[in-house]
Amino acid sequence: MKIAESWLREWVNPELETEALSHKLTMLGHEVDGVEYEGAGIADVLIAEVAEVAKHPDADKLSLCKVNDGSGDLIDVVCGAPNVVQGMKTPFAKPGVTLPNGMTLREAKIRGVISNGMLCSAIELGLGDESDGIMSLPQDAKVGSPLVDFLDLPDAIIDLDLTPNRGDCFSVLGIARDVSALSGADLKDPSVDEISPTIKDAQAVELVEPAGCPRFAGRVIRGIDTAARSPVWMTERLRRAGLRAISPVVDITNYVMLELGQPLHAYDYGLLQGTIKPRLAKSGEMLTLLDEKEIELNDDTLIITDDSGPIGIAGIMGGLSTAVTDKTTDVFFEAAFWPQDFMAGRARAYGMHTDASLRFERGVDPEGQARAIERASELLLEIAGGEAGPLVDETAAEHLPKRSDIGLRKARITRLLGLEIDDGEIEQILTRLTMQVAKTDDGWTVSAPSHRFDIAIEADLIEEVARIHGYDAIPETTAFSQSPLKKVTETKVDLEQVAATLIARDYQEVVTYSFIDTDANKAFTGAESELKLSNPISSEMTVMRASLWPGIVAAAAANNARQQDRARLFESSKSFHGELGEHTEVIRIAGLATGALHPEQWGNVSESVDFYDVKKDVEALLALSASAGEIQFKVANHPALQPGQTAEIIRHDEVIGVVGKLHPKLAKQYDLKRAVYLFELDAEKTLETSAPTAAIISKFPTIRRDIAVIVKDKITAEQLVNAVASASPELIHSVRIFDIYKGSGIEAGRKSVAIGLILQETSRTLTDDDADQVMAAAVKKLEDQFAAVLRD
Repeated sequence: MKIAESWLREWVNPELETEALSHKLTMLGHEVDGVEYEGAGIADVLIAEVAEVAKHPDADKLSLCKVNDGSGDLIDVVCGAPNVVQGMKTPFAKPGVTLPNGMTLREAKIRGVISNGMLCSAIELGLGDESDGIMSLPQDAKVGSPLVDFLDLPDAIIDLDLTPNRGDCFSVLGIARDVSALSGADLKDPSVDEISPTIKDAQAVELVEPAGCPRFAGRVIRGIDTAARSPVWMTERLRRAGLRAISPVVDITNYVMLELGQPLHAYDYGLLQGTIKPRLAKSGEMLTLLDEKEIELNDDTLIITDDSGPIGIAGIMGGLSTAVTDKTTDVFFEAAFWPQDFMAGRARAYGMHTDASLRFERGVDPEGQARAIERASELLLEIAGGEAGPLVDETAAEHLPKRSDIGLRKARITRLLGLEIDDGEIEQILTRLTMQVAKTDDGWTVSAPSHRFDIAIEADLIEEVARIHGYDAIPETTAFSQSPLKKVTETKVDLEQVAATLIARDYQEVVTYSFIDTDANKAFTGAESELKLSNPISSEMTVMRASLWPGIVAAAAANNARQQDRARLFESSKSFHGELGEHTEVIRIAGLATGALHPEQWGNVSESVDFYDVKKDVEALLALSASAGEIQFKVANHPALQPGQTAEIIRHDEVIGVVGKLHPKLAKQYDLKRAVYLFELDAEKTLETSAPTAAIISKFPTIRRDIAVIVKDKITAEQLVNAVASASPELIHSVRIFDIYKGSGIEAGRKSVAIGLILQETSRTLTDDDADQVMAAAVKKLEDQFAAVLRD
């Protein structure tokens, strides 16, 4: 929430500079994200009137203006703004003035015509981020006077990041209360004088759903001046809070909401039909909103209705059928209390987020509705005139929140905060927070005001004492505790070692959302998820993921869209399976590789990553916990991977993961131009291991023998290696495939595979006869199992 410092100081004016005030707000729990200073460096900018406007002879988009700056002589200015018209008043900067953007103005010739200054836009003056041309000032702006005086500048705009539990602080009054409590500065009286009605017109209201709307206040005001405009002090405060001025009626509802924290809505009284009845929507009812979007209402949504049907969604947005326009002369102001239980998640269900829903979801003061109506009435009568009817305040008291007394123990404060605070200071803090305090034998009985609906238990009161006393005033103490050594097991490889291994192989760790789009989840797993969120953050986060791939593929796509087409990503996190109430969570290790095999450099030939590169990375992970003989890669099919380049990873006859190339249809969907390779492993099954055992290292030399055999294409390298190794396991130390050939001299559908055998014994040096016997046994194995033919 953005708030102008000048507006805040109108309510409470502590003896603190802007920087110190910002620090105090942060220490109160209202973190200041930033402070923007407006008006600095524009003291020499004046208010001027455009006396004449003519077209530039050599440029269609430029105008020749004669400007009156109050000095007596008209000044020639070339202006490129599309909205410049005769008679308008606007900021004017003379030659020599330096604008906030650093540009120093000088007399300049523009398309052959001398320009003696600049008519300024809000952006050029640092007074906004948007502009349709030069600033248009009200006609009562005095020509020749400094712009900063007219706009009450300079000012600081404080951007606050408020916590969800402090709904009372989404207003100037709410922040002012806390600043007053902290600093001791007087708080402006928040009460508003009652408006004496001058007409008897009143809008009938019936609370047919009192649990959902226990209070509904309103007032009819007739005969407002349609030519009236919001005063500059109001439009400027709205602008500095991030809201655009529209019309007096709409501006007043926004202004009161920002000032007091109570959202309001204004109806064109002439368009209302019969009694207003807030109620729950009926399934299938339709409503056209102020933004002209037609929506189908859910049956758990509170709506405002009259005899014509729905005219607004309670606490979110009004309907178009009763909206005020620039021709509206009769207005009905509404200020209602919508309980949080009826508001939570309703706006998001329609893909909406409004200033009103933000406040009602976090809670508003159930006793502030009448005050907000009185304040809005006061402002509208002052700005646009009119005749006010009586205040309507329909209340179902039995459904309003009840406040209970809370016991606060002195000993509990000391124990939780770790320091002794004087009784007098505690009572003073609570009193300054507008709480009612009564002394008891062991502490106090405290009653929180209606606007502090976040205060419910003793710990809440202790937190308030700590906030106002000052977190930075709590002394540091050194605590002593035992830190027993964590048990270390040799039967499990930890995820930190996995991460270190992948990082060493040029991967980078990512963290992605556990909530994903239902279509993405199905595309990567082939099944619909039963773990659907009842109140998702957005339409792209509707189910719990059953795979880590959607997140890392989206991350790779985001990098690719920013010209980072070489990516190595991995994530170690949970996937979710089953049904609600009976779901399971599996920790998985997932990785992705795309782009060049190595970073570009002069000594390497550019080469793209392929299936076997990623398979090697997977084998490096598996080597942390398993021997090579325990692991098998078998051809498989997977809905997210390309057929023919997909393999299941098997350990002890159980599938523990999968590796392969991303399916082309998914690569196209994510706009990934280069091949993408993925792997995903079940962490628990992958990282199980056993304590290492010692083995004798042979002191005798190895012998190598090579053979080349011709076999069918479908025979895998793994099958050949396993067959050869089993021919004489006591002498064959390792088996290596070092060449595969298809082509001239080899029959179609067959391949030549060159195999290297490394032979070694631990007790003696092997002879040529030993090697020949092993070779013969290996060849026989290959002939028997695969009909292999020894190649000459």
